[in-house]
Amino acid sequence: MFLRLENHQLPNMFNLILGGWLFLAPWILAAPAAGAWAWNAWIVGALLIVVSIVALMKLAEWEEWINLIVGGWLFFTPWIFGYVAMTSAAWNAWIVGVLVAAIAIWGIVAVRQIGGAVTT
Repeated sequence: MFLRLENHQLPNMFNLILGGWLFLAPWILAAPAAGAWAWNAWIVGALLIVVSIVALMKLAEWEEWINLIVGGWLFFTPWIFGYVAMTSAAWNAWIVGVLVAAIAIWGIVAVRQIGGAVTT
């Protein structure tokens, strides 16, 4: 059985992929996989994965708002947790944070264009 994605589901699939990347990033980037930045990546990555899976099963606008908040949070965490000097971790947070927020805005627009929640 093949998964058939509708256009309004694409933002959730992209955020699912970004969540997976974020969860694995502390090991892939070979940065010290300990401390606040790694825990933040694991928690935020897991949250993105869960919200994206829920959104793929049943689309609702609130899921996109959660992703928008998470993307904003992720962008500011290098300053909040003080890992700006860890360039690979900081740049990862900034880039993934901006992408998650931008994709969430795309998702909000997509949900509103189709008239609210859609059962898939």
